[in-house]
Amino acid sequence: MAANPSFDIVSKVDRQEVDNALRQAAKELETRFDFRGTGAEISWAGEEAVSLQAETEERVRAALEVFKEKLVKRNISLKSLDAGDPRSSGKTFKIDAKIIQGIESDKAKAISKKIRDEGPKGVQAQIQGDQLRVTGKKKDDLQTVIALLKGEDFGVALQFTNYR
Repeated sequence: MAANPSFDIVSKVDRQEVDNALRQAAKELETRFDFRGTGAEISWAGEEAVSLQAETEERVRAALEVFKEKLVKRNISLKSLDAGDPRSSGKTFKIDAKIIQGIESDKAKAISKKIRDEGPKGVQAQIQGDQLRVTGKKKDDLQTVIALLKGEDFGVALQFTNYR
């Protein structure tokens, strides 16, 4: 007899897609007329962070919107982008944005509780580091759990992987 059907709930972002979105946004900031002479720039700030800067607060916010637009076109949820408020840095304004990877333990507990309370009987969720493993007796029950979680907003982008 095979093991019970299961799937994983993860929150991962394809770094290559984010890099592509960042490069497209940088190219647009260089070429668009309304960004000429504003010093608008976007760049990586470490492994999981992005830095935007411009000479005015309005332009740095507009640059962030361009970046968000590019992320959406590449099917990256904006829930995985945590952008701060513009702050003054000398003569420029900067925005630091983080790319969120993994599910925090408090959100994982909330997801697990939701599955326990409203999911079909016999379905269990186990927290494994920054992801959850959901197991059940029937594949139909797992489909019901996926539908239930897609209808909720936990503040993180959820993907369902390793469905077997």
